[in-house]
Amino acid sequence: MAFIDYYKILGIDKKASQDDIKKAYRKLARKYHPDLNPNDQAANKKFQEINEANEALSDPEKRKKYDEYGTNWKNAEQYEQAGQSQSRSRGSGQNPFSGGGFGGGDFSDFFESMFGGSAAGRGGSPRYKGQDYNAELKLNLRDAFSTHKQTLTVNGKNIRITIPAGIADGQTIKLSGHGGPGTNKGPAGDLFITIHISEDSTFKRLHNDLYSNQELDLYTAVLGGEVMVDTFDGKVKLKVPAGTQNGTKVRLKGKGFPVYKKEGEVGSLYITYQIKIPTDLDEKQIALFRELQQGN
Repeated sequence: MAFIDYYKILGIDKKASQDDIKKAYRKLARKYHPDLNPNDQAANKKFQEINEANEALSDPEKRKKYDEYGTNWKNAEQYEQAGQSQSRSRGSGQNPFSGGGFGGGDFSDFFESMFGGSAAGRGGSPRYKGQDYNAELKLNLRDAFSTHKQTLTVNGKNIRITIPAGIADGQTIKLSGHGGPGTNKGPAGDLFITIHISEDSTFKRLHNDLYSNQELDLYTAVLGGEVMVDTFDGKVKLKVPAGTQNGTKVRLKGKGFPVYKKEGEVGSLYITYQIKIPTDLDEKQIALFRELQQGN
């Protein structure tokens, strides 16, 4: 096992004060935090090293053990016991582990020969959660209208997820344990999927309500009648009262967008009538309009 220099990791010297250690750690932790470096494995590894170094140096007692016993400071008591045993067997009163004499790889190598494994293998190193991954999924409005399955590929792996009806643009779905692998048997990271919903040519969505325009010919607007309008459930026939004005809005309750994860709750659909003025009238029709105009 190679020696890990915690002072070098934090960018400080061995005479640094506790306040210097705290400042160095905070500065580096902000720089390499996983939230600021998504999907950056190098930054994630650096962040783990910074935390490990801070754990050893921020506590004066732990720092003292690290200065004397190196990377495996957590096993100081075992080293001392092993050192005393070695000293007695050699007929010497000197502790072969003191004074940082194993500042290179020798210290960890001796530990492995005495205890049959590294500190990390014996649970000496802290566990770290794996890196969180971020992904994006594009849907159209009709996709978001109903619950359905979607498959996306993240880091070469196909992941099949359920998209609940009523999901909103910009909403994020969290899949626990689908991020990067943990360190030292730590838990895997999470996968965060951000949903992007494209605009629809017919309907505009506002929260759980839908809005749509419906052309109405002049004759139906004046005399009244019926018109077929589109909804996400299919076509619906509406009665148009005589004398309907341009811009009249009709509410269709329960024909809007489903409320996210609230089964049975649905918004409304608002239809706005846009009266179409005829442009290809013949002379007889024009004469009739003039007669109506004079009558008013």
